[in-house]
Amino acid sequence: MAVPGSRALSFLHGRWVRHPRWSLALKGAVAAALAWFVALLAPAPFSEYPYYAPLGAVVAVTSSAVRSVRESVQAVGALLLGAVIARGVDAAVGSSVLSVAIVVAVALLCAGSRLFGEMGTWVVTSALFVLVLGGAHPLEFTGVFAGMIVVGAAIGVAINLLLPPLPLTPSEIALDRLRDVLVDQLELLAQRLEHDGPLLAEEWQRRRHDLTPTTDRTRDAMSGTREALRVNRKARRYGERTTAQARRAQELGSAADVVDDVVRLLTEWERADQERVALGPLLRPELVTALRAYAEALRSDRGQGPADEAVARCRESVDALTGAVRAVRRSSGQDLFVAGAIVVILRRACSALTAAREPE
Repeated sequence: MAVPGSRALSFLHGRWVRHPRWSLALKGAVAAALAWFVALLAPAPFSEYPYYAPLGAVVAVTSSAVRSVRESVQAVGALLLGAVIARGVDAAVGSSVLSVAIVVAVALLCAGSRLFGEMGTWVVTSALFVLVLGGAHPLEFTGVFAGMIVVGAAIGVAINLLLPPLPLTPSEIALDRLRDVLVDQLELLAQRLEHDGPLLAEEWQRRRHDLTPTTDRTRDAMSGTREALRVNRKARRYGERTTAQARRAQELGSAADVVDDVVRLLTEWERADQERVALGPLLRPELVTALRAYAEALRSDRGQGPADEAVARCRESVDALTGAVRAVRRSSGQDLFVAGAIVVILRRACSALTAAREPE
């Protein structure tokens, strides 16, 4: 019998894992507080500007353990460059509206450099800070500003290395969202083919483009997870889960390609404005059945249905579509190249589902 206290701890742990922002907030708060404390202990004039150290800590701790080192170096480089730009323009032009305009223009140009990556915006931030706030003691302020940022970033990196994030939940949520979008696309496509006949090209071209942002976000989430695993001491503990997630990402990535290919072929060759369509009323019902079976197979991942049965039904429906294409080809004498291409795509989709769900 489970102890009530252990159940409560298990519940809290589950909530903690499902909401990685909570751990990020806690780590950020600890890193910022430590950076502030260290800055106050530093000798003058550093201790007079302690608030820049937490800024560096937050920049570092909000990245993965691998990225935090790289991004901290990039951020520090961007901050130093911004300070140099501000001091150079201030010495040449003086403090004025013109100097602000020149500083921002030059900083924005430099911010686009690949050397700084996503940290390029700190060039502009640093330049404006140093130009506006460091007027009385420009050299002192510039050195203190850069030094406190470096100290804070070092603390943030250290905390990230001690407690590296493992963003399994965000990538799981991204995969769920991608699966739901793909299933919705397939079911709506089947419904339109069943009730309305040939497609309206403009609508489905737009739907193809709407799928791209979801696919991109999923790939970014999975990339972040893979990056975090490289230095995460907890990776072995979650080895089975990370392996399953990688296989699921591969499955859904293949499914996204399948849906895109099928929609592209149908919008090009099964359009309402074409005299001769790719499928016609004889093959369209079989394709509708195959698309719905494929959608059901995708929905059955992660225990949302009997996966083996769903994949088997998908194979059967694709086999039925294959037989129907052959029969229509024999009776009509038409080549049916597009219908054959759709069959090949769906067969490949079934093979990908089977491979992704087979035990290693």
